[in-house]
Amino acid sequence: MTVFLILLLVAAGAIGFRYWSRRQIHTSLLAKALSDDQRAIVAEQVPLIRKLPSELRGKLEGKINVFLNQIEYIGCNGLKVTEEMRLSIAAQACLLIVNTDTWYKHLSTVLIYPNAFKSLQKERHGYVVTERETVRSGESWSRGPVILSWAHTKHGAINDKDGHNVVFHEFAHQIDDLSGHTDGAPNLSRSQKFADWERVFVKAYKSHVQHVQAGRKTVFDAYGAVGQEEFFAVAVEVFFEKPVALKRSEPAVYEQLAMLFQLEPSTWG
Repeated sequence: MTVFLILLLVAAGAIGFRYWSRRQIHTSLLAKALSDDQRAIVAEQVPLIRKLPSELRGKLEGKINVFLNQIEYIGCNGLKVTEEMRLSIAAQACLLIVNTDTWYKHLSTVLIYPNAFKSLQKERHGYVVTERETVRSGESWSRGPVILSWAHTKHGAINDKDGHNVVFHEFAHQIDDLSGHTDGAPNLSRSQKFADWERVFVKAYKSHVQHVQAGRKTVFDAYGAVGQEEFFAVAVEVFFEKPVALKRSEPAVYEQLAMLFQLEPSTWG
């Protein structure tokens, strides 16, 4: 019995030390600044970062360090992953969560293709399951991985005013999935009420679907009419890249996203 208790205490101590060690590394990375070279790469690859308020830049750099430490990048179809790719994706992903406690805790891998890639999609209609091959620029799987086309990732980051950003889109799905379902209803901030979120987003989604069906353009990409989860991801793209236009045309949606991310991008720059 004594030997068992000793072994139990040793095991508990080892687990406790491992947890403490991980927390220490996490805390150290959060407090660490990027190097001058890394900061220059981020500014070049993701120009939107230049508009970020100065009080948030240290937070962003710390979260980029944690992201780089956690995530394994894998190049596909012969792609060699570079420091520019790693930093660009990390900076964009961390910009979404720079001012909140949200974290991509289930994500460990990002796959990068040189260009758009083929994906096998399953669709269920009752008892009938059909498969179809589609060409995509990005995918987000529940609990990971995130899959990205580097060509679309680079273009989406460099052009930060068109409302299209594949990294924002796919990582919005990752944030959405933290609630347990990728359904357009993420875990909200303490200042938000689910009833308000549902009322605003359901109304905006239905209106968007009607506009798309009628062939009318809105501030949101037409792809947002596919489902409420896609509407949320598309809205996140617009929130960061066309915040003034979103606030003007859909103020209630802008307000909910501003509370969710605890950011006001309409005032940046």
